[in-house]
Amino acid sequence: MMRIFVTLVLVLAGCGGKQTVPSAGEKPDEATGVVAFGTVRAVLQHPRCQNCHPAGDAPLQGNEGRVHAMNVQRGPTGHGMVGAECTTCHGPANPPSNYGLHVPPGNIKGWHMPKPEEKLVFVGVAPRALCEQIKDPARNGGMDMAALRTHLEDPLVKWGWNPGYGREPVSTPYPEFIAAWETWAAAGAPCPN
Repeated sequence: MMRIFVTLVLVLAGCGGKQTVPSAGEKPDEATGVVAFGTVRAVLQHPRCQNCHPAGDAPLQGNEGRVHAMNVQRGPTGHGMVGAECTTCHGPANPPSNYGLHVPPGNIKGWHMPKPEEKLVFVGVAPRALCEQIKDPARNGGMDMAALRTHLEDPLVKWGWNPGYGREPVSTPYPEFIAAWETWAAAGAPCPN
Protein backbone atom coordinates (compact mmCIF):
# COMPACT_ATOMS: atom_id res chain seq x y z
CA MET A 1 0.00 0.00 0.00
CA MET A 2 2.81 2.42 0.90
CA ARG A 3 4.53 1.75 -2.44
CA ILE A 4 1.31 2.68 -4.28
CA PHE A 5 1.01 5.91 -2.26
CA VAL A 6 4.65 6.90 -2.93
CA THR A 7 4.23 6.14 -6.63
CA LEU A 8 1.03 8.21 -6.78
CA VAL A 9 2.71 11.17 -5.01
CA LEU A 10 5.67 11.06 -7.40
CA VAL A 11 3.43 10.76 -10.48
CA LEU A 12 1.30 13.71 -9.37
CA ALA A 13 4.40 15.78 -8.64
CA GLY A 14 5.80 14.97 -12.07
CA CYS A 15 2.54 16.00 -13.72
CA GLY A 16 2.31 19.28 -11.91
CA GLY A 17 -0.29 18.04 -9.43
CA LYS A 18 -0.57 19.87 -6.13
CA GLN A 19 1.33 18.28 -3.31
CA THR A 20 -0.71 17.26 -0.36
CA VAL A 21 -0.02 19.11 2.85
CA PRO A 22 -0.57 17.09 6.01
CA SER A 23 -3.23 18.35 8.37
CA ALA A 24 -2.17 20.37 11.42
CA GLY A 25 -0.12 18.35 13.86
CA GLU A 26 0.45 15.49 11.41
CA LYS A 27 4.08 14.89 10.44
CA PRO A 28 4.51 14.38 6.71
CA ASP A 29 6.25 11.18 5.66
CA GLU A 30 9.62 11.06 3.93
CA ALA A 31 8.14 10.64 0.43
CA THR A 32 5.99 13.76 0.90
CA GLY A 33 9.06 15.62 2.16
CA VAL A 34 11.07 14.60 -0.90
CA VAL A 35 8.27 15.78 -3.21
CA ALA A 36 8.13 19.09 -1.31
CA PHE A 37 11.88 19.47 -1.69
CA GLY A 38 11.36 19.28 -5.47
CA THR A 39 9.44 22.56 -5.23
CA VAL A 40 12.09 24.07 -2.94
CA ARG A 41 14.84 23.03 -5.35
CA ALA A 42 13.01 24.50 -8.34
CA VAL A 43 12.84 27.86 -6.56
CA LEU A 44 16.46 27.85 -5.40
CA GLN A 45 17.61 26.98 -8.88
CA HIS A 46 15.53 29.68 -10.56
CA PRO A 47 17.69 32.47 -12.06
CA ARG A 48 16.48 34.99 -9.43
CA CYS A 49 18.14 32.84 -6.75
CA GLN A 50 21.00 31.26 -8.71
CA ASN A 51 22.36 34.59 -9.90
CA CYS A 52 23.53 35.44 -6.38
CA HIS A 53 24.52 31.85 -5.57
CA PRO A 54 26.98 30.98 -8.39
CA ALA A 55 29.90 28.55 -8.22
CA GLY A 56 32.39 31.35 -8.87
CA ASP A 57 32.95 34.75 -7.31
CA ALA A 58 31.16 36.83 -9.94
CA PRO A 59 27.38 37.20 -9.62
CA LEU A 60 25.28 36.26 -12.62
CA GLN A 61 22.65 38.29 -14.50
CA GLY A 62 19.50 37.63 -16.49
CA ASN A 63 17.50 34.47 -17.00
CA GLU A 64 20.42 32.93 -18.86
CA GLY A 65 22.83 33.45 -15.95
CA ARG A 66 25.50 35.40 -17.80
CA VAL A 67 28.47 36.65 -15.78
CA HIS A 68 27.80 40.11 -14.29
CA ALA A 69 29.05 42.99 -16.40
CA MET A 70 31.76 45.38 -15.18
CA ASN A 71 33.84 42.54 -13.68
CA VAL A 72 31.80 42.65 -10.47
CA GLN A 73 33.18 40.28 -7.83
CA ARG A 74 31.90 38.82 -4.54
CA GLY A 75 34.54 40.52 -2.38
CA PRO A 76 35.69 39.56 1.13
CA THR A 77 32.25 39.94 2.75
CA GLY A 78 29.97 39.20 -0.21
CA HIS A 79 29.19 42.91 -0.71
CA GLY A 80 31.57 43.40 -3.64
CA MET A 81 35.14 44.63 -3.91
CA VAL A 82 36.28 47.98 -2.52
CA GLY A 83 35.14 50.72 -4.90
CA ALA A 84 32.74 48.37 -6.65
CA GLU A 85 30.42 47.33 -3.83
CA CYS A 86 27.01 46.03 -4.86
CA THR A 87 25.34 49.17 -3.49
CA THR A 88 27.40 51.34 -5.84
CA CYS A 89 24.83 50.52 -8.54
CA HIS A 90 22.05 48.73 -6.66
CA GLY A 91 19.91 51.14 -4.66
CA PRO A 92 17.41 50.60 -1.86
CA ALA A 93 14.46 49.85 -4.21
CA ASN A 94 13.64 48.70 -7.73
CA PRO A 95 13.57 51.73 -10.05
CA PRO A 96 10.22 52.61 -11.66
CA SER A 97 9.38 50.95 -14.98
CA ASN A 98 9.71 54.27 -16.85
CA TYR A 99 13.49 54.01 -16.27
CA GLY A 100 13.39 51.21 -18.87
CA LEU A 101 15.11 47.86 -19.07
CA HIS A 102 18.56 46.97 -17.79
CA VAL A 103 18.53 49.34 -14.83
CA PRO A 104 20.10 47.73 -11.74
CA PRO A 105 17.40 46.48 -9.36
CA GLY A 106 17.42 47.49 -5.72
CA ASN A 107 16.57 46.15 -2.32
CA ILE A 108 16.04 47.79 1.07
CA LYS A 109 18.32 45.20 2.69
CA GLY A 110 21.21 46.09 0.40
CA TRP A 111 22.39 43.91 -2.44
CA HIS A 112 24.97 41.24 -1.63
CA MET A 113 26.05 37.66 -2.17
CA PRO A 114 26.87 35.05 0.46
CA LYS A 115 30.34 35.39 2.00
CA PRO A 116 33.22 33.66 0.17
CA GLU A 117 33.66 31.04 2.88
CA GLU A 118 29.98 30.05 2.72
CA LYS A 119 29.04 30.48 -0.93
CA LEU A 120 25.98 28.22 -0.78
CA VAL A 121 26.17 27.43 -4.50
CA PHE A 122 22.85 26.74 -6.27
CA VAL A 123 24.05 26.73 -9.91
CA GLY A 124 24.55 23.30 -11.43
CA VAL A 125 24.23 21.42 -8.14
CA ALA A 126 22.40 18.08 -8.24
CA PRO A 127 19.21 17.88 -6.14
CA ARG A 128 20.65 15.62 -3.42
CA ALA A 129 23.85 17.67 -3.11
CA LEU A 130 21.81 20.88 -2.97
CA CYS A 131 19.59 19.43 -0.24
CA GLU A 132 22.59 18.32 1.83
CA GLN A 133 24.36 21.66 1.36
CA ILE A 134 21.33 23.68 2.46
CA LYS A 135 21.05 21.71 5.70
CA ASP A 136 24.78 21.82 6.52
CA PRO A 137 25.58 24.68 8.95
CA ALA A 138 29.24 24.48 7.89
CA ARG A 139 28.19 25.48 4.36
CA ASN A 140 25.07 27.60 4.93
CA GLY A 141 26.28 30.33 7.24
CA GLY A 142 25.81 28.39 10.47
CA MET A 143 22.02 28.16 10.21
CA ASP A 144 19.77 25.40 11.51
CA MET A 145 16.39 24.74 9.89
CA ALA A 146 14.64 27.37 12.03
CA ALA A 147 17.21 30.04 11.08
CA LEU A 148 16.94 29.05 7.43
CA ARG A 149 13.15 29.45 7.59
CA THR A 150 13.60 32.92 9.11
CA HIS A 151 16.06 33.74 6.30
CA LEU A 152 13.29 33.08 3.77
CA GLU A 153 11.55 36.22 5.09
CA ASP A 154 14.62 38.36 4.28
CA PRO A 155 13.75 41.19 1.85
CA LEU A 156 16.57 40.16 -0.48
CA VAL A 157 15.19 36.61 -0.70
CA LYS A 158 11.62 37.86 -1.21
CA TRP A 159 12.88 40.22 -3.95
CA GLY A 160 12.90 37.18 -6.26
CA TRP A 161 9.10 37.43 -6.45
CA ASN A 162 9.18 41.17 -7.15
CA PRO A 163 12.34 41.67 -9.22
CA GLY A 164 11.34 44.86 -10.96
CA TYR A 165 10.55 45.85 -14.50
CA GLY A 166 11.64 43.49 -17.26
CA ARG A 167 12.70 40.64 -14.96
CA GLU A 168 10.92 37.31 -14.66
CA PRO A 169 9.92 36.61 -11.05
CA VAL A 170 10.34 33.20 -9.45
CA SER A 171 7.63 31.12 -11.13
CA THR A 172 6.47 29.27 -7.99
CA PRO A 173 4.27 31.61 -5.92
CA TYR A 174 5.93 32.58 -2.64
CA PRO A 175 3.20 31.06 -0.40
CA GLU A 176 3.50 27.77 -2.31
CA PHE A 177 7.30 27.84 -1.85
CA ILE A 178 6.94 28.48 1.89
CA ALA A 179 4.36 25.68 2.22
CA ALA A 180 6.73 23.31 0.40
CA TRP A 181 9.65 24.39 2.61
CA GLU A 182 7.61 23.83 5.77
CA THR A 183 6.38 20.42 4.56
CA TRP A 184 9.95 19.42 3.70
CA ALA A 185 11.24 20.63 7.08
CA ALA A 186 8.40 18.94 9.00
CA ALA A 187 9.21 15.65 7.26
CA GLY A 188 12.75 15.89 8.63
CA ALA A 189 14.20 17.62 5.53
CA PRO A 190 14.80 14.39 3.59
CA CYS A 191 17.01 14.50 0.52
CA PRO A 192 16.16 12.84 -2.79
CA ASN A 193 18.20 9.83 -3.93
